[in-house]
Amino acid sequence: MSLTINKSKEFAIRIVRLYQFLRQEKHEYVLSKQLLRSGTSIGANLAEAECAISRNDFQAKLYIALKETAETLYWLELLQKTGYLTEKQYNSMFRDAEELRKLLSASTKTIRNSQ
Repeated sequence: MSLTINKSKEFAIRIVRLYQFLRQEKHEYVLSKQLLRSGTSIGANLAEAECAISRNDFQAKLYIALKETAETLYWLELLQKTGYLTEKQYNSMFRDAEELRKLLSASTKTIRNSQ
């Protein structure tokens, strides 16, 4: 789990920097805010999961993090398709988000199957 938390924190830092770039360089204020919220929420939910009060609470936080990852992938694609991100920028962020999505998906499946 700590690997996923570290990766989500590193990803959140990249998201914050991308948000700053989109605001300052591209003057994009709406989509970038959505990206900031969902992209930083992944790690926040994983941090909450570490302090979960029950197995169900832990599982719920993991699922929320997974859903936030899916939303982040959506915003990244929208930013790329509308010309705010280059293909290179998009691919770099997409790879990191997709890696998180796969890790979280595997974690939720493991928890679900162990019940």
